[in-house]
Amino acid sequence: MNTTASDVRRETWVKSSYSNGNGGNCLEWAPLLAAASGAVPVRDSKSRSAGVLVFPAGSWDVFVTATALGRFSSRGSGRLG
Repeated sequence: MNTTASDVRRETWVKSSYSNGNGGNCLEWAPLLAAASGAVPVRDSKSRSAGVLVFPAGSWDVFVTATALGRFSSRGSGRLG
């Protein structure tokens, strides 16, 4: 993973499809940079200057899948696997 601060600053950011206009928990990611680098940059859409977290693509895929399965909600099992 070789993503630089310069790469992240000039990237096009996309808001999560689960975000809404009501000030809820929103995140943005940079899909073109993710595809090119194998790293998924993520930031808070309400506080863009607060910083960026960058995850290996495989780890991000596991997290997104677990979230979609409800593993982190009160309805889910609370465990991965």
